[in-house]
Amino acid sequence: MYDLLIAPFVDYVFLQRALAGCVLLCISSGPVGVFLMLRRMSLTGDALAHGILPGAAVAFLFFGLELAPMTIGGLAAGLLLAMLAGAVSRLTLQKEDASLAAFYLISLSAGVLIVSMHGSNVDLMHILFGSVLALNDQALTLIAGIFVVSTVGLVLFWRGLVAECLDPLFFRSVSRLGTPIHFAFLFMVVLNLVGGFQALGTLLSVGLMMLPAASARFWVNRVGPMCALAILFGIVSSVAGLLLSYHAALPSGPAIILFCGGIYVLSILASPRGLAVTYGRRTRPHRAT
Repeated sequence: MYDLLIAPFVDYVFLQRALAGCVLLCISSGPVGVFLMLRRMSLTGDALAHGILPGAAVAFLFFGLELAPMTIGGLAAGLLLAMLAGAVSRLTLQKEDASLAAFYLISLSAGVLIVSMHGSNVDLMHILFGSVLALNDQALTLIAGIFVVSTVGLVLFWRGLVAECLDPLFFRSVSRLGTPIHFAFLFMVVLNLVGGFQALGTLLSVGLMMLPAASARFWVNRVGPMCALAILFGIVSSVAGLLLSYHAALPSGPAIILFCGGIYVLSILASPRGLAVTYGRRTRPHRAT
């Protein structure tokens, strides 16, 4: 059992780095995913994850796979996409989800074309799917910084975020902080997606944010426990995915997200709000009084 579960993380530094990066990402992005889900903005996270690609691709064009330029480029592109989608929804008849879908498709295709024209298939795969086993000290420092900024932001805006989830109209009627908190929250979303991009790439970074949050929603009602459970699900999936990647020689990022998906399916089937309990209540015969 030791050789199967513990020895890989003791013997290999690259697995220790990968685990440390994943744990920090889970703690940082898990609560953000919960608030995205409760605000019915789950697809916004997916759109923003794809939206960072052209910025990272342009940085790759000029600087190669350097961490700092790709991080700045991805962050700028994600924030620009969020602002453009918000502006279109406010200045035209189109809803924000439709404008987000349009911009993310444009961003994804443009980013793939830029990388394909000036890089190899290996570069493209690295940007799209990441390489969590290749995290270095610089990448871990960046992820740790994002963890600190995101955690501080959640602590500062916790009450406002919860109020917007429960009753956004009432919150906006009694406070002028609705719009600033919304944009601060979008910044935290993009920031966490940029951190996840370093480990899981643009296509999978949103998985570690949304799947544990969606799973936690089946088990608990309160926002605090839901965030804690999302973090726990993410960490468990990260450990299991890294172990599967090591023992079976499989890609680490998809393995982690696959375990997140497995927990989600299990939550659908066996949780207190899952199919088994719900179906059992509906089919249980009523006693005559």
